[in-house]
Amino acid sequence: MATKEIRYTTPAGVEVPPPPHLNKQKSQYTPFNFVNGFIFILVCLIVIVPIWKVLIDSLDLTTGYGMKLFPTKFGLDGYVSVFTNQSLLRPLWVSVYTTVAGTFLGLLLSTMGAYVLIQWDMPGRTLFANILLFTMIFSGGMIPSYLVMRGLGLTNNPLGPILLPAINVYNLVLMRNFFEGIPASLFESADLDGCTPMGMFWRIALPLSKAALASIGLMFAVAYWNDYTNFKLYITDRNLYNFQMKLRDMMQSSDLPESVGGATENTIKNACVITAILPFMILYPFLQKYFVKGINIGAVKE
Repeated sequence: MATKEIRYTTPAGVEVPPPPHLNKQKSQYTPFNFVNGFIFILVCLIVIVPIWKVLIDSLDLTTGYGMKLFPTKFGLDGYVSVFTNQSLLRPLWVSVYTTVAGTFLGLLLSTMGAYVLIQWDMPGRTLFANILLFTMIFSGGMIPSYLVMRGLGLTNNPLGPILLPAINVYNLVLMRNFFEGIPASLFESADLDGCTPMGMFWRIALPLSKAALASIGLMFAVAYWNDYTNFKLYITDRNLYNFQMKLRDMMQSSDLPESVGGATENTIKNACVITAILPFMILYPFLQKYFVKGINIGAVKE
C-alpha cells in the first residue's frame, strides 16, 4: 500500500514545505552501531596483527624478536630456504599432492553418494541414508580406527591420509540437498530421451552444481592441506611427513633446516608459517561467492 503524501498549504491555498522537524532523517550513529563497529575493528585487529607480525618476521633477516611494523633488514632468504631446501621442499610437495588427490577423491565420492541418495525409488535408500547419518553422531573412536587402518595396511602409507577423510557425511548431505534442488523435470526429460542414470549425473547434475562443487571442494582442500592429526597417528616415517608435521617439528626446534643466505632460524620458521597459510588466503577471495551460494542453496526447502 502506497504512503499518502502529506501537503501543507496556507489558508490562501499556497503550498509550503513541511516543518523542518519532519525532514530530519534518523541518525545512523546509534549506540548499537557504535558498539558493533568497535567489536568488528577489535576482531579484525586480533586476526590481522599476528599475521602481520609473522609476515614481517619472515622478511626480516635480523635475529631480533618483538613487534615491528616493518622489517629491519629486508630479505627473501627465508622463502628461498623453504623452496630450495630439500628437507622443507619434500613435505611441501607431500601436502600439495595429498591436497589435490584428496580433494578430487572427496568430491567424486560426495557427488556420487549424493546422487545415489536422491534416487527415491532405489531399494534400501532410506537405510543407507540412516547409516550415513548415524556415523555423524557416533564413531568407533581413535583406537578402533587405528586398528582398522593397520589391518588394511594403510599405516606408513601415503594413501592413508588421503582415503580416510575422503568420505565426509556433512559434505555429502550438503551435496544431496543441492541435487534435490535441481528440477525433477530435467531428469525426466533426459530419461525420455534415453539418457542413462550416469549420463544424467555427468551431463545434468554436475554442470548445474558448480557453486556446490566449489564450496565443498574448498572445504576438502582446506582439511587436507591443514591435516595434522592423520599424519601424526598413521605416519611414522619422516620421509612421508606433510608440511604441517614438518612445521610442528620446526616449532619444537627438533628439526631445523639449513638456512640459505642471511636467513636466520626465526626467519625460516615464519616463512614456513606464511607458506602454509598463503595458498588459501589467495584462493578464498575468488571462491567466496561460490562458497556462500553453495552453502545456502539447499538449506531451505520451499
